[in-house]
Amino acid sequence: MRVLDKRIRLNRRNFLKTSAASMAAAGAVSGGIVSIGATPAWAEALTVVKPDAAKTLLVMVRDLYPHDRLSDAYYETALASMDQAAAKDATLAGQLNEGAVALDAAARKLHGSPYAAIKAEKDRVAVLKSIETTPFFAKVRGDMVVALYNQPEVWAKLGYEGASAEYGGYIHRGFDDIDWIKDA
Repeated sequence: MRVLDKRIRLNRRNFLKTSAASMAAAGAVSGGIVSIGATPAWAEALTVVKPDAAKTLLVMVRDLYPHDRLSDAYYETALASMDQAAAKDATLAGQLNEGAVALDAAARKLHGSPYAAIKAEKDRVAVLKSIETTPFFAKVRGDMVVALYNQPEVWAKLGYEGASAEYGGYIHRGFDDIDWIKDA
């Protein structure tokens, strides 16, 4: 008697066919919106910063502190901490929302579209340079450096091992063992 193997054999064609069907089903379930990457849900979860302002701020902070190896989630966490501070300070809340609107206006003036819609990084940087003397820019840049780099998960991604004072400092702990320091 011959034994038949009834397991499903997955080859490239079946994989692509199954994947396409899954994406179509996901699109139907989500009302036709299938999003890859940053979702607007995090922006709507903020209490003070408006969703449109949050999207603009996300792109802004990615341009201020660009790290290809960091996903948007780390930047979103940093913006959420700024949103929490803005919930206690109406002046900061206004500064963030109005500043994002002003950034979009500057982007429209230079490139004809909102800041987050500009594809080329060099074009977005040109917009940032046009507002770099504003209190809004200074506030976001100053707060984001702390909010982004105070996340231990970010430390791991960037190769920072944490404080070393309790171990006698960096000089005896291989301070030059990080590859990107040697390349600089």
